Amino acid sequence: MVDTRFHQFAGARTLSSLLAAIELAAELDGDGPLIEGVEELHLAGPGHVALAAHPEYRSALQATGAGVVIVSNDLAEDVPPGVVRVVARDPHMAFVGLIEQLYPQNTRGSVMALLGPYDTLPYTENDVRIGPGVVLGPGVEIGRGTVIGPNTVIGAGVTIGRNATIGSNCSIECAHLGNGVVLHAGARIGSEGFGWLDHGRSNRKIPQLGRVIVQDRVEIGANTTIDRGALGDTVIGEGTKIDNLVQIGHNCRIGRNCLLAGMAGLAGSTVLEDSVMIGAAAITTGHLTIGAGSIVLARSVVTKDVKRGGRVGGYPAQDVRDWRRETATLRMMNKGNKSGREN
Repeated sequence: MVDTRFHQFAGARTLSSLLAAIELAAELDGDGPLIEGVEELHLAGPGHVALAAHPEYRSALQATGAGVVIVSNDLAEDVPPGVVRVVARDPHMAFVGLIEQLYPQNTRGSVMALLGPYDTLPYTENDVRIGPGVVLGPGVEIGRGTVIGPNTVIGAGVTIGRNATIGSNCSIECAHLGNGVVLHAGARIGSEGFGWLDHGRSNRKIPQLGRVIVQDRVEIGANTTIDRGALGDTVIGEGTKIDNLVQIGHNCRIGRNCLLAGMAGLAGSTVLEDSVMIGAAAITTGHLTIGAGSIVLARSVVTKDVKRGGRVGGYPAQDVRDWRRETATLRMMNKGNKSGREN
């Protein structure tokens, strides 16, 4: 969801005025509906614009409650009755144009709000300890017993629960942190996700209007980065522990009590179900699900879904028994080839 604590809304506008601003034509009944924001297909209501650009969104599109959908021609017939459809040759580009009209001030994050007037002062409960050089944005809320280390920057609207420990030189924006959360030095929470259109040409930025939700008892290692969602949320489930130098891309959803070792990397929209273990320097290619209780061995590259309780390794990652058999076979073949050359 787009949280207006972090991303200032420019105000409701008619669909016709928005489409005119981005030079996109559509057949409308009068000025069309009043647009009150953008939202994901499954969360959108009558005042929202949503996007459906790929066949994988077909089922969500057919069930959407959005008032307007920007849609590709291939999905135009799947728009439900009563929902205004705007067919675009490049739906992603059109949707980004609408976002820039509706949220013009905050598509580059909330840290700039630290430089503006304090309309809403930070709020802290009793027994909050704040180190030297800490900067708190307007509207920040911090629960009792929390410690904020030196030189940390906390952006506008961020909330931090009780008994949390935030190390030195961290930055937190567009995020809500639960109780008992630990951030080690240099962690970066809520930075913009890596999203671009018109690849290799204009490289147009996709505004990152989501949040990071860090649930209770999560621990995040030094210099780890967790990007906020593009539109929805990046979520770290309660009790999960993340090592140093880990990268978590936008819209990833990590379940409860997972473990991620150092230098692991999750590409955008990766889903880890509960109690998944990711070995050091293992990575995912994004838009996939790793089932509950699975183990991904160190330095593996996961390119497709992993079933519940799976144990995978290698590149591309596969069942660890198959990977080990293939590795052993290749070694034996290599030894045979060397023996043949020596003879």
